[in-house]
Order: sequence, then structure tokens, then C-alpha cells
Amino acid sequence: MKTVAGIWIDHRKAIIVTLSDKGQETKEIPSNVEKQLGRSEGKHSTAPFESQLVKSDDKQQRGFTKKLKNFYEEALVQIKDAESVLIFGPGEAKGELQKLMEHSDVHGRIAVVESAEKMTDGQVAARVKAHFANSR
Repeated sequence: MKTVAGIWIDHRKAIIVTLSDKGQETKEIPSNVEKQLGRSEGKHSTAPFESQLVKSDDKQQRGFTKKLKNFYEEALVQIKDAESVLIFGPGEAKGELQKLMEHSDVHGRIAVVESAEKMTDGQVAARVKAHFANSR
């Protein structure tokens, strides 16, 4: 059996299921990325020098983007040996990971990219097994 992998991903974590001759391996990678910070409820402070108390939006965005890129790269390390990869998850993270894969050593290995709601580790593993069982 060739090594295949499925990855459920959002901006908070990735659940990676690898299937090979050795069996199934499941790994969870937390992103450690906080939601993008903003002002409290979108309201401006009445304190003087408010702009000095809050990081500029572009500085916050650069930090957020850098942490996400590191998270995606860590996920790519876990699937580097897979010959085929299923990517699925709820938001934009799956598309961002796909773009990064297309510009890395693992390009051409993406089997499919699908939308999926929040899932448990067991549900992720079952979906990966079902996908690759049907693709043979």
C-alpha cells in the first residue's frame, strides 16, 4: 500500500491522518495562532494617544500571517512522504494550505480539496479511509 494522507485543517489546528503499510497514524498540530486582534467591540478608546496603545493593523496582520505560514509548513512536514493527500476543512485554511503545497516539494500530490464541518479525530480518520478506499 502506498502512503496516503488526509488533513482536516482550520486556522486553529490540523488533524493529519496517515495511512500506510505500517497502519494508521493520527497527529494533531495546534496552530497557536490567536484570532486577529482588534479594538474592543470596534470602539475607539477615549484615552489620549490611543493609537500608541494598539498595534497598527498591518503589523498585526504580518504577525498573524507569519504564524499561519509556520503552522502550514509544520503540517507539510507531516505529509511530505504521502503520495496522495486529501485536504478538507471549514474555512479558508484548506485553500491557503493548497496554495502553499502547489509551490513546494509536495505539489502534484493533492487528491482533492473539500469543504467539511468541524470533526472529531475519529471522524477525520473515517473520512480519510473512505476516500482512499473508494479511489483505488
